[in-house]
Amino acid sequence: MIEIKNLEKSYGTYKAVDGISLTMEKGKIYGLLGSNGAGKSTTMNIMTGFIGASSGTVTIDGFDILHDAAKAKKNIGYLPEIPPLYPEMTVEEYLKFVAELKGVSKSTRKDEIEKVMTMEVRNKLIRKLSKGYKQRVGFAQAVMGSPEVIILDEPTVGLDPIQITEFRETVRSLKEDHIVLISSHILAEISEVCDYVFILSKGKLVLSDSVDNLSKHFNKTQTLNVIAKGDIDKAKAVLSDNKDIAEFDVEEGTESGTIALSVKSADNVDLREWVSSNLASNGIIIFEMKEVQESLEDVFIELTLGDNEEIEDESSFDATNSDEEDNDNASNM
Repeated sequence: MIEIKNLEKSYGTYKAVDGISLTMEKGKIYGLLGSNGAGKSTTMNIMTGFIGASSGTVTIDGFDILHDAAKAKKNIGYLPEIPPLYPEMTVEEYLKFVAELKGVSKSTRKDEIEKVMTMEVRNKLIRKLSKGYKQRVGFAQAVMGSPEVIILDEPTVGLDPIQITEFRETVRSLKEDHIVLISSHILAEISEVCDYVFILSKGKLVLSDSVDNLSKHFNKTQTLNVIAKGDIDKAKAVLSDNKDIAEFDVEEGTESGTIALSVKSADNVDLREWVSSNLASNGIIIFEMKEVQESLEDVFIELTLGDNEEIEDESSFDATNSDEEDNDNASNM
């Protein structure tokens, strides 16, 4: 289990992370979302022990990342946005090096390497690999040794569509025995792979819920888009008679002889049956009716609108820690 309590990180008067508390359990894939400057990179850097917190705690499988760092880090596999690779090593040499750093036992080391290694590039120098393959090697080092917690920052950057599909399948196969946390700007990726979402805004946790439950928070009203055939004025008159309709719009459709209707309900009202029966009884034939649901993108924009006005990227505040983080890269893989 990962447990974060009242986590804060300040740079002078600026709070990059502001009182975040959350828990993550094995068997789920979690998504961490936020605009640049929202605090997600800082949060992950604290979780992996790259930087310290101003206050609050992070425990990984019961070990405090600050006070029991070595024990906590043994349970973490981390893929940063820029994979920690050594370009003059071959893929196989690098993964052997990672296995040794992680303390994978000699008796299982060969099997672990074979399990995570892409065979067709095993003898290639890492510097000669495409960006997509470098990303895959970075992912391989993160899952080496089967750590309980796997943290992936922008893991599909540089992958082609086939590789993205393979990545999704691999990540889904991990969730039964691991806690998987993915940070990504590709919201479709999060909604496709993750079971649960955390959204940060200006250093605060503004949403924590399952992907399936997002619609309950934000789709309290219903919007129907209707394509029909009939008289515009009659359609307007029909819709005007229902007090459960908050607003509507009727105009000529793109096809000759059709009309297009957009109907928005009051809170928690389902208008589909009423709209279909009342339009039909007034001689308006419905060709198509679609219910518009807010997507994860809509939810994200609604919660984080204006985040970029104050600061572009919280990582700019980590400059004083960059040398320390670079030195710690290998031990935190």
